[in-house]
Amino acid sequence: MDKLDKIFSMQEELNERIGVITNGMDEEKKTEWVLNYSRAMQQELSELIDSVPWKWWAKYQKFDQQNARVEVVDLFHFLISLAQVLGMSAEDIHDAYIKKNKVNHDRQDAGYSEKDETDSSHI
Repeated sequence: MDKLDKIFSMQEELNERIGVITNGMDEEKKTEWVLNYSRAMQQELSELIDSVPWKWWAKYQKFDQQNARVEVVDLFHFLISLAQVLGMSAEDIHDAYIKKNKVNHDRQDAGYSEKDETDSSHI
């Protein structure tokens, strides 16, 4: 088992312990949990933002790298859960990432002067 497979397995175990069984959800439950996990990730992003001194008017702020790192890990928890709700495995994520990374490089090579969602339709 590679590292990403291990993380997916651990997240599934945690979700089940919490009472969220992502495997076999009907469309209504998927909708509910896509929204739940998306909202949770928004909150974690806010907490990540609060780890850096973004308030130019406030002199008391300091960069909290340790907390920022924890918030990134929290984001991974929810992102993996979201992927599992959508029926994606670690291998699915890996394969899609490889394909999308190529699309992003191709876009840069072409100057990415206009939006074209069809270039990602094969992912």
